[in-house]
Amino acid sequence: MKKVIVLLSLVSVLSVGIFMISKAQSDASTTPQTTQTVSQSTLAAPVAAEKSFHYVLKEKFIEGGAGWMTPILLCLIGGLALAIERIVYLNLSTVNTQKLLNKVETAIQTKGVVAARDVCKNTKGPVASVFYQGLDRMSEGLEIVEKSIISYGGVVMARLENNLSWITLFIALAPMLGFLGTVVGMVQAFADIEAAGDISPTIVAGGMKVALLTTVFGLITAIILQILYNYLLTKVESLVNSMEDATISFMDILIKNKNAKQ
Repeated sequence: MKKVIVLLSLVSVLSVGIFMISKAQSDASTTPQTTQTVSQSTLAAPVAAEKSFHYVLKEKFIEGGAGWMTPILLCLIGGLALAIERIVYLNLSTVNTQKLLNKVETAIQTKGVVAARDVCKNTKGPVASVFYQGLDRMSEGLEIVEKSIISYGGVVMARLENNLSWITLFIALAPMLGFLGTVVGMVQAFADIEAAGDISPTIVAGGMKVALLTTVFGLITAIILQILYNYLLTKVESLVNSMEDATISFMDILIKNKNAKQ
């Protein structure tokens, strides 16, 4: 199930990203020809006011240069794909622990440990998996059960945090690529000034405007992914705290019913 979620997230987000890149590159190749044929009357303020947000975003992407903007867009696409996968996985991992504890306790008291193990096996989520590991070692004593729960709990926590490190990589990489594009663009702007032999405000402003666009898009990408990353951290912490509280109650149930039939 997890692999399917990852695959669907990556395919959907990458498809949108590739379409946007190819569309922007095709528009970039046709823009010079179009601007030569458009008369001054069509560039009036009313027409400019009709530009949609999507059009403006695409226009700025082209101005920033596809060579520098594409890696930043790929960082956004990759980060969003991983974030969506984590959001779906963590929400599917959320379970009503109190309801599960009541089911497990009732099963132990009425039908024994085997029935309680079946309840955990048929319940999704990390908490049920931890309970199952403990019940599976019930015949070896409560001390072994506790050690098994602690060990497997660490494994479950690592699974909850899976792929978060890649999201932090994209958060750091996107603005760095933006700054790099800005520096290279400013070097190119100064080269244009040197070639023209004139420090014209038009040359300086135009070159720096294009150079700074990569930084803007890089920072926007980092902000979006940082918000999602903080949400995921909060979700993981909530699941871990819920799992720890439920584990304590689970051990109390096992101690109270230690003589239940296996």
